[in-house]
Amino acid sequence: MSSETKTLGEGLLATLMAEEAFRPAAPQSLEETGLTSALVEALICKNLALVGTCSGRGIAEKVCLPFGILEGLFQSLRTRQIIVHTGSAPVNDYYYSLTEQGRDRTRLLTSASAYVGAAPVPLMDYVLSVDAQTIRAEAPKRSQLTEAFSDISVDTSLFESLGPAVNSGAGLFLYGAPGNGKSTLARRITSCFGQHIWVPRTLIEDGQLIKLYDNAYHEAVDEDHNSLIKSAEHDQRWIKIRRPTVVVGGELTMDNLEIRHDPVSNVGEAPLQLKSNCGCLLIDDFGRQRVEPAELLNRWIIPLENRHDFLTLSTGKKFQVPFEQLIIFSTNLEPSDLVDDAFLRRIPYKIEIGDPSEQEFHDLFDIYAQKFGCECRHDVVDYLLNEHYHPNGRPLRRCQPRDLLTQVRNYCTYNDLPLEMEPAYFDHVVRSYFTVVLKS
Repeated sequence: MSSETKTLGEGLLATLMAEEAFRPAAPQSLEETGLTSALVEALICKNLALVGTCSGRGIAEKVCLPFGILEGLFQSLRTRQIIVHTGSAPVNDYYYSLTEQGRDRTRLLTSASAYVGAAPVPLMDYVLSVDAQTIRAEAPKRSQLTEAFSDISVDTSLFESLGPAVNSGAGLFLYGAPGNGKSTLARRITSCFGQHIWVPRTLIEDGQLIKLYDNAYHEAVDEDHNSLIKSAEHDQRWIKIRRPTVVVGGELTMDNLEIRHDPVSNVGEAPLQLKSNCGCLLIDDFGRQRVEPAELLNRWIIPLENRHDFLTLSTGKKFQVPFEQLIIFSTNLEPSDLVDDAFLRRIPYKIEIGDPSEQEFHDLFDIYAQKFGCECRHDVVDYLLNEHYHPNGRPLRRCQPRDLLTQVRNYCTYNDLPLEMEPAYFDHVVRSYFTVVLKS
């Protein structure tokens, strides 16, 4: 390869790599993992206890560490008669299984911690990764907000308030009547920032394991196998995900904000604010939780002020973690009715999401009619407004075009009719959609 070609290739790879603020490099030695040999040996033994027999490379894949790092540990375990060869495997490898002594040892290891999976990442490595990938390092502009909200209807004037709030990376209240898209807006805000981040599957601090990756909130992203970036191998203990938007509603309790320790497995589960780092944490229906709003918000006063939080391990040790996310409170109530001025000062942006105009209501029918695959008839929308909204003084809500069209589709499907916007169809679905409370 000529020097010019090599320089060009390195330059292209550098350009591609620059798109990521952080990329965990594959460790070249056990010391670079930040883990002890005893911990990694325990993971090897517990994996073998599960599967019975496995090749060295197969074990390396399960514990997410390079095979080269584990070769010395395999030899040490064999010398101490914990594991034994059971045959040759491809590519200069062997199949291993536990000896009787190894099974006894593994039972003791499992009683201490039942965790089996990827080797953990030291907390300090995670702290550095959050600092490199924080949303506060970015400053989304109007064009990025426009793109993020391109397929939903947003009042242009709302961008004048929402844009600076998102740009700041600080917390905000979205308040207003139910059904006007506060939760939808909050979910879209995350996509205004860089699309992907890296998170560890599991953390370790003071010998305690904390599971961080959660497929309920984290969406894994497959690496492009044809990409030049693929040639720069990453640490398999980490996983690439879309920037998270962690959404919690009335089910939120104080326990969700602390490490939940399982005394049986002796493994902790990361709290919601840790899982939402480098993304958004949306507290939906704020004020409807089973705990008092003041109690919930007092838990976050210091993190919001200092951008770090304190968690407690099962051993009682307290430790500091990053608090680096855009926290959004979505509520149908007036913020000042929920919290005092001291807390409102720490949430610098309070944005009211008002009702849509009639023009926006028409636009929403355009959007959802296209999604449902039917023609949008604006004369029928006018009929709906004049017949079912104006005479009854019903306020417009952004969720209603979607909901009403969904019910029309269900009605047409049930009656084996083509999906169309007909006045008679809306007459039918309006009766079931709007609740009428009869007073005696």
